[in-house]
Amino acid sequence: MKRVAAMLAAATVVLAAGLAPARAQTDAEIQAGRELVEVNCGKCHAVGPADASPHEAAPPFRDLSERFPMDALEEAFADGRIYSDHPDMPEFIATPEQVDAIISYIASLQD
Repeated sequence: MKRVAAMLAAATVVLAAGLAPARAQTDAEIQAGRELVEVNCGKCHAVGPADASPHEAAPPFRDLSERFPMDALEEAFADGRIYSDHPDMPEFIATPEQVDAIISYIASLQD
């Protein structure tokens, strides 16, 4: 019985480690992401933790993880596929460092 319990505990630790974020977010990276989204996205999207989107069709960034898995959102930013059928949505292409910062900031809002 103890052996089974030990195996279950070990499996839980391994699974939990696999669910951990791939990299740590730093305060500087989160701040850089906030600055990027304020300048590039804030005209339409709510980019803060409690503000309303200036454009009614633009989802608040704090709600993005409800609409898209974070890894899919990161991939879309990295591939330059952030777009919408809405005519007001501009094309946005970011460097890998900017993508990391933006995703770190968006993830910080989801807590």
